[in-house]
Amino acid sequence: MIRLLRVAWDRVSMYLPILLMGVLALGTYWLVKSTPVFLPAESERPVTHDPDYFMKKFSVKTFDGAGRLKSEVSGADARHYPDTDTLEIDGVRIRSFNAQGRLTTATANRAITNSDGSEVQLYGNALVVREAVAGKSAAPRMEFRGEFLHAFLNKEVVKSNQPVQLIRGKDKFTADTMDFNNIDQVMLLQGRVKGLLVPGDAK
Repeated sequence: MIRLLRVAWDRVSMYLPILLMGVLALGTYWLVKSTPVFLPAESERPVTHDPDYFMKKFSVKTFDGAGRLKSEVSGADARHYPDTDTLEIDGVRIRSFNAQGRLTTATANRAITNSDGSEVQLYGNALVVREAVAGKSAAPRMEFRGEFLHAFLNKEVVKSNQPVQLIRGKDKFTADTMDFNNIDQVMLLQGRVKGLLVPGDAK
């Protein structure tokens, strides 16, 4: 009996290395199959100048920290471009209030604004109007007209590298280019400049 067991054990022990190799091979195969594969991260697609959203017959309002209306932008159609974070608007209308509450409005056939609406480029029948101010800090109504106007609403600056017309109260000016800073009260007109000054009423 013991002899038979020894013979059997000898035969089994001969195949034991083969059996162990088989088990190891199966374990390695299972490990490879169950290990997650980490693919290289996809390179980001280059940002193109294509709109990522559209708006129709819209109105967007912004407010200051005290809850007062700071600006309102409305239009017929708009397209947002993510590469420049700008909004292109057809049939644009803008209302903006400065820190003193003075109203500036702007209209045009088309406009391009930055993300917060503080910088606006107006194209086609562009019109920027600063309403008159009464009282101690009285200031007449001002109009800027042209085919292109570049308005920086927070800085109260209006520029143009194309012919413009300026109406200040009853006075009228035309020029090939313009750079107006309302805070500094400086107007720079260049090119063919013409002006019509209307005297104030005699007291």
